[in-house]
Order: sequence, then C-alpha cells, then structure tokens
Amino acid sequence: MTPLRKRMMEELQLRNCSAATTDSYLKAVWRFTKHYGKSPDLLGPEDVRQYLLHLYSKKRATNTVQVNRAALRFLYVRVLKRGWFDEIPAPKRRPLPITVLTAQQITRILDQTHNLKHWTILATFYATGLRCNELRRLRVADIDGPRMVLHICSGKGGIPRDIPLSPALRERLRVYYRWRRPTDWLFPSKQRPGEPMENKTLRCVCASAGRRAGVPFRVHPHLFRHACATHMLDAGADLRTIQVLLGHADIRTTARYLHVSTVRLHAAPSPFDSLQLAPIDYSADPVRKR
Repeated sequence: MTPLRKRMMEELQLRNCSAATTDSYLKAVWRFTKHYGKSPDLLGPEDVRQYLLHLYSKKRATNTVQVNRAALRFLYVRVLKRGWFDEIPAPKRRPLPITVLTAQQITRILDQTHNLKHWTILATFYATGLRCNELRRLRVADIDGPRMVLHICSGKGGIPRDIPLSPALRERLRVYYRWRRPTDWLFPSKQRPGEPMENKTLRCVCASAGRRAGVPFRVHPHLFRHACATHMLDAGADLRTIQVLLGHADIRTTARYLHVSTVRLHAAPSPFDSLQLAPIDYSADPVRKR
C-alpha cells in the first residue's frame, strides 16, 4: 500500500465514511492512477479534466462520472490540500427514467425460479424494497418474527431502520430457514459460508431470473425496489410512509415514483373533462375531409 493510499484511507475513516463509499473512492482513484501511469500527486487540474472527458467518451453514465469526480475531489482537496479542484465543473445531474416491473412480470420471475434460495432472495427484494447491499448483509437475528419487523442495521449512510415484515414473506422465510438452516448471514455465500453473498452474485441471480421469465430488459436488484415503491403507491400508501420504508433521506427522491404510478396518474382528472361542450355529431366545416 502506497503512503498516499494509506493517507486517503485514514481521512475517509476519520470522517466515518461507510465501507461502500471508502471502497468506491479508493477504486476510482486507482483507476485514475492506472490511466496515467503515475502518482496522482504528480497530476494537475488539466489531467483531471481530461480524465473525466475520457469517461464520457467511453459512454460512462453521468452518475459514474459524478462518483469519480467526487473521489478525485476528496483526494485533491481533503488529502493533498490542493485549492484548484473547484475550477473543474461538476456534471449536471439529470434524473434517470425509472423502469418498473409489473406485478405480472414479478409473478413470472418467481414462478420460473426453482432454486429456493434464489426464490427467497427475489421475493425479499420485492416485498421489502431493500437495496442490494442491505439485503446481502441481513442476518438471521434481524428477523423479529413476534413483532413482525425486519431490522436493517446496515442502511445507506450507516443509518439503521425497521420495516414491517409481510406475513406472506415471513412464512416463505420460515420455509427457507428450515431448509438452509443459516446460522449468521441470512443469505450466506456458497463458496464462503462465513460471509454474505457478493453484490455481483445477487445481480446475476436477478438477471438470470429475468431472462427465464422473458422480461424484455435486464433485471437488476434495484428494479424490485422501484416496483415495491410504485406498487405501494398504487395501493394507496402515502409518500412519507414509503420514504421511511425505503430509507430515503430526501422525500424528493421518493416523489420520483409519482411519475410512474399509473393509478395516481389516472386518478388526476383532466380539466378538459369538466367543460360543457356541444356535441360533435357532425362537422360544420364545408371543406371535405382528406
């Protein structure tokens, strides 16, 4: 480990950054270093600017560029104490369109999944709206059956929360528990039973299930989260409740689901419907219709 990498790790630890943030920032700086083949402390603002442009040329998503910029900003501002970084413009954040799985698609996904562990993972994603990292780090002790509560101890930003446990999901979890008998992690790794499943493995489980069900786009864990929130909204849940269940820090993030809730959209009456218009059984226009 180089002294600069060690110093950056220490600065991240002093700020109590999450393990996910630490890992993401260190990897971003490593890729930046590899790109130029020299230590970052020998590089300047033009190098950073050209690197971000390089990411765009490789068709990287705006969110990916933002994460890389944030990691480099932390390195140069917090670690190396360089004052020039804010001259580099930040990418404009544009909200991404939300893809929502229908209830029929989710049913097909579950019906076409015959591996009990994978079935339980997919059902838990949809029933709880958990993020991928939150689900993989669930422990057996986090299931509070008597109180019908699921404890999320490793939420985003290190913020824990409790969410209600669906009675139907609890019964399915019991079936899975009696078969698998997990002792610590609810969904342990097959190769390393003492550790939770990897994010990559969970993504592969979702993608494979989507292909078997004939879903016309790639299925990933966050799609179940989108579906959970949207379907709850369609069923009448209010935004504030959904915000708490999903662990959103800002309700504006939750409000995005209003744009994809077809029930809510159709429930809003059009002002055109209230107009008292004359019937249009005939046309007074003398020009023939072409």
